[in-house]
Amino acid sequence: MKKRVFSLLLSSCVLALIAATTFAQLPGEPVRANIPFDFNINGKTLPAGEYEIARISDEADGLKITSVDHRGEHALFFTEPVQRMTTSRRGELIFHRYGEAYFLSEVWGPGLETGRELAPSRQERLLKRETASVSSSNTQQLVAIATY
Repeated sequence: MKKRVFSLLLSSCVLALIAATTFAQLPGEPVRANIPFDFNINGKTLPAGEYEIARISDEADGLKITSVDHRGEHALFFTEPVQRMTTSRRGELIFHRYGEAYFLSEVWGPGLETGRELAPSRQERLLKRETASVSSSNTQQLVAIATY
């Protein structure tokens, strides 16, 4: 009986440790990316440049993107978890592109199956509708930028 209780307790501790590690990783350590184009987050346009993305607090849903070159450019945004079947050794930022307009869509930490997804802004939804009515094919493109 003691072995069963010990085994159950040990299994619970290991699962709690794995859950805590996964929670802490996204994006527990800030990730950086050199974004070569102007892009939009929640209606705010940020210029091309090097950026760092970090949590606002201990919770994973609030993130902040800040210009690394100290130009003061930044934006706060909230996210939801998103999953994929494979992991990448490097993190990535996923953008939706409509013509020359780019919208940050997802943030992925390195080596994780869980990322963070931004809800489309009003501006992105409007642009998506406009481009869909002009063309019968889907004009949204996905652009991935590696993080470091």
